[in-house]
Amino acid sequence: MGNIPAYKKVYLSLKKDIREGRYPTGSLLPTEYELELEFDVSRTTIRKAIGLLSSEGYVKKKQGYGTEVLDYSTTQKLNYLTSTSETLKAKGVKVTTRGMVISIVKASQNVSEALEIPEGSKVYMIQRVQLADGVPIAIMVNYLKLNEVAGIEEFVGTFTGLYEFLENQYHIILKSAHEKLSAISADFTESQILQIPVGAPLLLSKRVTYTEKGPLDYSIAKLIGDRYEYSVSMEGRK
Repeated sequence: MGNIPAYKKVYLSLKKDIREGRYPTGSLLPTEYELELEFDVSRTTIRKAIGLLSSEGYVKKKQGYGTEVLDYSTTQKLNYLTSTSETLKAKGVKVTTRGMVISIVKASQNVSEALEIPEGSKVYMIQRVQLADGVPIAIMVNYLKLNEVAGIEEFVGTFTGLYEFLENQYHIILKSAHEKLSAISADFTESQILQIPVGAPLLLSKRVTYTEKGPLDYSIAKLIGDRYEYSVSMEGRK
C-alpha cells in the first residue's frame, strides 16, 4: 500500500466521520484552521481533501459561511461515485451481506477488456448477495486486479460495502466510474436467490471503477427493479 499522502488521510477520516454521523447533514465542518490543528497538516492539504469530498457530493463550500455537509440522498445519484450499500444506508436501511465468496479466477474477455489486462490474467472475484432490512435486494459480482488488493480473501464475510472497505483497509481512493444500465428479467436461479417470481424485472448494472492508476474494479449487479432506484442530475445543454 505504501505511504499514504496526507490529504488522502484527511479525506478518508472526514468521509468516515460524515458517514457515521459525527457531521450530520446541514452541519458545518470545522474551519480550515481547526482542521489544520486537528490533523497537523498544511492549509493546502486540507483544501485538497475538502476538494475531494466536494467532488463526491459530501460537502459544499459556501463563501462567508463555511463547508456544509450535504445529504448524500435516498437514491443513488449518478453524478457521484457511490455504492449500493452506501445508498441504502443513507436511506436508513440496515444492509447486510449473505453468502460471500472470494476466489481467484482467470479474467474472461469482458473482464480483461474492462480492467485493461490480458485475457486469462488472474483476478479476484467477489460474489455476494446484498440484503436490505433482511430482504434480498441484489446479486453482486466484483472483479478486482489481483496486485491492487492482495490478501483480500482473508477478509471474506467481514465487510458489506466494498468501496468503503477498499478505502479503509487498502487506502484506495476511487476517482470515477463508467456504468451501463439495462433491464432484464429474473431467471430461475436469480428468482430463487432474490426470492422473487421468475420473470420479475431486474436492473442490470455493469460498472468499471477507476483509481488514479486506471481501472481497478469491474462489477456486475442485478438489483430488484421495484426496490431500488437511480437519480440523475443534469445541468445545461451543449
